[in-house]
Amino acid sequence: MSALDTFLWGVLPYVTLVVLVGGTVWRYRYDQFGWTTRSSELYESRLLRIGSPLFHFGILVVVVGHVIGLVIPEGWTTNAGLSEHAYHVQALVLGGVAGFATLAGAGILVYRRRATGPVFMATTRNDKAMYVVLVAALVAGLATTLLGTGTVGGEHNYRETVSPWFRSVFLLRPNIDSMAAAPFAFELHTLIGMLLFAIWPFTRLVHAFTAPLGYLFRPYVVYRSRSTPLPARGPRRAWQRPNP
Repeated sequence: MSALDTFLWGVLPYVTLVVLVGGTVWRYRYDQFGWTTRSSELYESRLLRIGSPLFHFGILVVVVGHVIGLVIPEGWTTNAGLSEHAYHVQALVLGGVAGFATLAGAGILVYRRRATGPVFMATTRNDKAMYVVLVAALVAGLATTLLGTGTVGGEHNYRETVSPWFRSVFLLRPNIDSMAAAPFAFELHTLIGMLLFAIWPFTRLVHAFTAPLGYLFRPYVVYRSRSTPLPARGPRRAWQRPNP
């Protein structure tokens, strides 16, 4: 175990967690008005209607896939009747489709920001840095998906290296040797992922932590049509009772 491995897989994960949690609390306390995606739908909606669903639905499947692959031990899925080969096949099919959909959606959103003048003017340096890290994480994730299923290069079972390390971090006993034994592509994807979570609270991505529960209980919004002109009425005295 080298000093670099100890820092990368034994120290850096906790630094990332501290920045993620502390940054989110700080952002919520001191920048609640900035806790938004800064919607730009008024400037351009055609590309947004294509790219946004691709990205958001794709990233939901990607998150579920990561939870299953990293949190659930390999023995549990085997005892449930899902063989390792079947697991890798579904990971390739679902993970590949979701990953490419997410990457395509992110590409459309990035193109929209660059090609639409008002949207580009509203894009901050913070947004640009966030998109670079996000796209890098998606590309690295797709590479590990293809590598982990043997589609590109030799097959690697990350649930014997990356997953035990991931679970051990939350048990406060990081299994550094397991992560150090993973191929470089998996290590790179993990490092980019930690960087993404470290900058998460300080970007527009923080809106993912907000559940719009208020929409379930807010009163109805009444819209009145302008197609029918309102009847004209003359002036009335200050003490005259208004019409209901």
